Parts: sequence; C-alpha cells; structure tokens
Amino acid sequence: MSAVRVQDVTKDYELGRTRVQALRGVSLSVEPGEFMAVAGPSGSGKSTLLNLMGCLDHPSQGRVLIGEQDVARLDDNALSDLRARRIGFIFQTFNLIPVLSALENVEFPLLLRGGNHGGRARAQRALEEVGLDGFAHHRPDELSGGQRQRVAVARALVTDPVIVLADEPTANLDSATGEAIISLMLEINRRDGTTFIFSTHDPKVMVHAHRVLHLADGLIQKETE
Repeated sequence: MSAVRVQDVTKDYELGRTRVQALRGVSLSVEPGEFMAVAGPSGSGKSTLLNLMGCLDHPSQGRVLIGEQDVARLDDNALSDLRARRIGFIFQTFNLIPVLSALENVEFPLLLRGGNHGGRARAQRALEEVGLDGFAHHRPDELSGGQRQRVAVARALVTDPVIVLADEPTANLDSATGEAIISLMLEINRRDGTTFIFSTHDPKVMVHAHRVLHLADGLIQKETE
C-alpha cells in the first residue's frame, strides 16, 4: 500500500479574470519509508503539490489518497483528524508561534488533538531527539535559524506521523546548517521508516533523496534516482 497516491491531479487558481493552472495532470505514488524530493523552479507547482498531499487544499480534478483513503470523501473534521494524526509539516519560514517557548511550540499539535497524550513529556523527548533539550524554554526569537528549524522538525515528529511534508526546509539556512538538518531527517527516516517528501531546489536535499521528481509548468518532466 502506498503512503500517498496522486492520480491525474490538476489544480487551477483564479487570479482576477485569469485562470492559472498550477498542476496539469500529475500522477505519482510514494511508497512507505521513501525520502523523496520534488524539484523545480519557482512556479513549477512544487508547493501546490505538497499542499494537496498534505490535505491543505483540494484538487480541481483527480484524486489524492493517503494510504487507501480518498481525501475527497472526507468532511472537514475528518480531514483535520487525518492531518493531525498522520501528517507532519515542516515549513520554509518555520511557522513557530513567537509567544510560545520551543517546548510549547512542539507540544502544540498534541494539544490540538485533545485528550491526555502526555504532551509535555512527548514534546520534551522530541526536542531531545533533535538536540535541543537545553533550549526548551527559549522563545523563537532567542534561537538561531537552524535551531528554529530543529524545533519545527520536532513539532512535525511529535505526533508520530506516517508522512512528513517539508516545503523548502533548507531555503533560509546556511549550507552547514542545512546539511545538519538534512542529516537529522535522514537519520529519522532510516531509524523509524517515516516517509519524507520535500519540495526543494536545493541540490543538498536532492543528492540524498531516494528519488527526485522534476516539475516544470505543472507537469512531471522526469524522474531520477
């Protein structure tokens, strides 16, 4: 069973009187445990594709399946539950809540799920895993860019997701810090079998990927391994 399947997906946006076709019939299958990159220039459709696989947007046509679940058949509550339980997100701009500490940022997805999840202890373990146990009570503005991205990785992993979607995760980092973040995610992929899907134009990410899909003008142009 695939982790994610995208079947003949198109995505159109209305910009005033203009229709922009961000994706023009994309099909792909991502296997469990893959470390896969979607590459291409700005405007190629990379982020749009990740948003669809993360159930943050709906295709204009075609199907997106998480496991064997067709996300089009799910109502908003079921989609929210799917995102909370099965998908982790890592963003280019970190998207940390500035008034919360690193520990509170990591714990936040567990609080959204409700119930008693031992959230504080799980968040602390996640921070330790990314090497930030000494920075639990620092707010984002007290952390470097690399440390903020490590907090974002911990936040993505704290719910034990099946899939982690990372949108240009090294774009705002220097080369050495970017390599350290990639190595961290590779280690987690190898150890836990977590599926990672990146949108990127960073060669450092692509060289480590099991497979690279190259997008241009909303279409997959080629695939390399």
